[in-house]
Formats: sequence, C-alpha cells, structure tokens
Amino acid sequence: MPPTHTRAHVSLADAADYAGVCTKTIRRWVQRGVIPAYRIGPRLVRINLDDLDAALTRIPTARVGGDAA
Repeated sequence: MPPTHTRAHVSLADAADYAGVCTKTIRRWVQRGVIPAYRIGPRLVRINLDDLDAALTRIPTARVGGDAA
C-alpha cells in the first residue's frame, strides 16, 4: 500500500526557504502554534510543507467588474 502523505518533512531552513522567510520566523510560527513541528530525537526538528501551506491565508481582493464607487 502506498504512503498516505504527499510531501516530506523538511528542515527549518528548507521550510524557511520555501516560505520566503528566515528560520527565526519559522520558529516563531511553531511557538505561536501557527504551524506544527515534529521532533526527531533530542535536537532534530522537521516541518511538513503541507502544514505550512495550510497556514496560508488568502487576502481578499477587490471585485472585478463590480461597480466602481
């Protein structure tokens, strides 16, 4: 049976590169509960990119073709 996950867990540095932020920001997001982190052993921390994508919030934009006030 194939694995159910679609993406790998990555390092803090790789997650930061993916999101376009610094590793300190990734650590802050983990501390605040914005994204979960997974520890492997006493020091190794990993982030799932699906979790990082899920934390994204779409910013509403102006309607296209609506009445211009």
